[in-house]
Amino acid sequence: MQPTYKHELEFKVRDYECDLQGIVNNSVYQNYLEHARHEFLNSVGVNFKDLYDRGIVAVVARIDLAYKTPLKSNDGFVVRTRVEHKGIKYMFYQDIYRLPDEKLCLKGTVTTTTLVDGKLAVCDELAKALR
Repeated sequence: MQPTYKHELEFKVRDYECDLQGIVNNSVYQNYLEHARHEFLNSVGVNFKDLYDRGIVAVVARIDLAYKTPLKSNDGFVVRTRVEHKGIKYMFYQDIYRLPDEKLCLKGTVTTTTLVDGKLAVCDELAKALR
């Protein structure tokens, strides 16, 4: 059974994201996930830059990635995201599926937290938006 996602964002692999083996370099997947997280936040009314400008710094504390099937140049794919708020952590569960066959390419868990005025704290605005 597939998890219930709250957001999805489609991409297409660009040639320069591939390594000598002709597959997407492992580090590029983190860029895909980050962009999808920012777009997800925008979709729930939270702007990453606006948070920063107001003294709220959202940071990645940990990333766990499981690579399943490589993406290649010109592959279409979708990043699907769901999130849970646990104490001072925001757990983003992000999976990448190749299109159109829906082959799972990556399973990721990105643990984030926030610093409010320089101190580790829950950002009430973010917690409310993610409910």
